[in-house]
Amino acid sequence: MSTSPFPLLFRRHSSGDTKILASVSSSLLPAFGTVVDEGHLQRKKFVIAPYDYRYRWWQTFLVVLVVYSAWASPFELAFRRAGSGSLMIVDLVVDAFFTADIVLTFFVAYLDKSTYLLVADHKKIATRYVTRLWFTMDVASTLPFQFIYRILTGKVQNGDVFGFLNLLRLWRLRRVSELFKRLEKDTRFSYFLTRLSKLVCVTLFAVHSAGCIYYWLAAHHHTPENTWIGSQVNNFKHRSIWLGYTYSIYWSIVTLTTVGYGDLHAVNTGEKIFNMLYMLFNISLTAYIIGNMTNLIVHSAVRTFFMRDAINEILRYASKNRLPEGLKEQMLAHMQLKFKTVELQQDAVLQDLPKAIRSSISQHLFRKTVEKTYLFQGVSDDLIAQLVSEMKAEYFPPKVEIILQNEIPTDFYMLVSGAVEVLIFKNGSEQILSKLGSADMAGEIGVIFNIPQPFTVRTKRLSQVIRISHHHLKQMLQPDHEDGKKIISNFIEYLKKLKQEMLEELPFLTELLSDMNIQLTTSNEEPQNPEASNSQQDADVKGKSMPTEIIILRKFTSKDRRTNVAVSVRVRVFHVLWWNKESWMRANCLIQRVPETSSPPPSIMPIRVIIHGHHPHTNTMEGDDTVGKLIHLPDSVEDLFKLSEKKFGKRGSTILMADGSQVEEFDALRENDHLYIL
Repeated sequence: MSTSPFPLLFRRHSSGDTKILASVSSSLLPAFGTVVDEGHLQRKKFVIAPYDYRYRWWQTFLVVLVVYSAWASPFELAFRRAGSGSLMIVDLVVDAFFTADIVLTFFVAYLDKSTYLLVADHKKIATRYVTRLWFTMDVASTLPFQFIYRILTGKVQNGDVFGFLNLLRLWRLRRVSELFKRLEKDTRFSYFLTRLSKLVCVTLFAVHSAGCIYYWLAAHHHTPENTWIGSQVNNFKHRSIWLGYTYSIYWSIVTLTTVGYGDLHAVNTGEKIFNMLYMLFNISLTAYIIGNMTNLIVHSAVRTFFMRDAINEILRYASKNRLPEGLKEQMLAHMQLKFKTVELQQDAVLQDLPKAIRSSISQHLFRKTVEKTYLFQGVSDDLIAQLVSEMKAEYFPPKVEIILQNEIPTDFYMLVSGAVEVLIFKNGSEQILSKLGSADMAGEIGVIFNIPQPFTVRTKRLSQVIRISHHHLKQMLQPDHEDGKKIISNFIEYLKKLKQEMLEELPFLTELLSDMNIQLTTSNEEPQNPEASNSQQDADVKGKSMPTEIIILRKFTSKDRRTNVAVSVRVRVFHVLWWNKESWMRANCLIQRVPETSSPPPSIMPIRVIIHGHHPHTNTMEGDDTVGKLIHLPDSVEDLFKLSEKKFGKRGSTILMADGSQVEEFDALRENDHLYIL
């Protein structure tokens, strides 16, 4: 029976909580298209998931016993007296734990390399384990040969054969290697310390093993005095075990570090051969250690190296192109800040994460700031969520321009922290107009009016901003007219509160806001015929948004000034937030056309007329060319001819009234007049 390993990516506790593991082995990944069955292993009796946290703790405990075995096996080979004494009891206890692990392995599911599915069938698990080399080596490394020999024969045998058989326990070292592989991928542990611990363990094991083997060579030489230790210590075989072990480790460390004091040196041929092999091994081990340590140290300093290299490139570039000193300082400050805040930059951290996670992080970091900005107060939560998801965070050092006067408007900014100044340049000097702080906005006037940025925005101190492009905002507002109207309303209220110094830099804005009240509505008028509806739909498709009317109200007073009359000027726009300067001025001109008289002025709504594609005296028949079309009167005769050609399929050159008189000027026309295009 097989199942996907996907459920094992989670650690389950008795409380029912599920926590994602910090370390995930690549072998756990299921094949594409695998059906995930989370409850299968839980339903299968006496089956242990290989990455169950309890089994992991058991394996970690066994690693501690492996460390003892790695030390005891060479030691008992070199010092036979220790192997038959107190260490034998410890060996038996350790072997008992590894025997239990052999039994436990028959119940541990395994990953099928061909299907990448976990196999939980007991028969397949047992067959796989028994038929592989692992079972044979596990049994051979666990059997207490010396103890079994004593039970069977009743004799104590300290021969070298049992010492070499004990070396089979070194097979258990593979568990240590697997542990370090897992810890290197576990983000809860420092990678540097994990690699350093691994190098230290390898070095200590090499020193210990070489020292024990070197002592074994001396202990088995036919002339003890003609050995490296016999020439220094008389009758060393019968001296303390720890004295001989100390001499062995001292020689091994001195040789490994290539110090070579010469006080302990090879005497006979066997020792010289072993010395040569050990020194060749030391060359490889030293290269491995130095290479790994160099890599770890360089990796920790690589960011500083790149920063210094980038700064040097900036200095060379500024010097070669003779840039001003102030501009060069801004470049250096920006580069230094970039490297200081590299760990906080959103793009570098989030670019490989799923969109949902990126969005959740942005909501957590910046939602409160966006909700506090004046432009988005009162809008829907959905729009806020979309805005925050599309925003980009940036840091700016002090005295750096975020926005330059007269540059093309592409983005506007919201200040998260820090402070900025809004200023202009006049006659070669700068004039500070206002100061902005947290949750304030910059650059939105140029973006909304679609004009070059009217002001320069410069940071006063280290500032964090979030920015969004006008393109993204436009896409979000197209399907939501209520939010668009709310944003326009907030923007207009903000414009009314601008300082006089700033209004002076926008003369058209001063004229527009003078003595008027601006409201927003959505057109609810129904066209009077299907053609008008089709014309409106065509315009909607071209503009990619429903027409929204901005109603500009102006008050008029009667002669006795006791009654007020309001006249509305309706201007249809298809890009609510992206009026250009001319659009606003056109709306203002419509206002100026309404005189302040003592009586209500006539309506200045666009005149609607009915056009026909035949002579006024022609008998009316059913047909496309005889049915009248209700239209808004265009601005010119040429536009009327083009519209007539579109409606009736033929080009006209003369405009007649119902009585046959020719139309020369549009000013004489009135609402619902019939025009005949010939």
